[in-house]
Amino acid sequence: MEKITKDMIMGDIVRNYAGASMALMNVGMGCVSCPAALSESLENASMVHGLDGQEVANYLNEQLNLA
Repeated sequence: MEKITKDMIMGDIVRNYAGASMALMNVGMGCVSCPAALSESLENASMVHGLDGQEVANYLNEQLNLA
């Protein structure tokens, strides 16, 4: 499976990567159930929560063993 990037759409990440929802919630991004957030890029959704999109992508890749 390909690595997650900050440009990927949240809905695609949640739908295609098992465990991504839980990992996102662990960093404070409870927006995984918000329809508006699911159409945003990981970078944009991260910024709303005061997080760096690249750091969140790196975290997800590490947590999901994609790194």
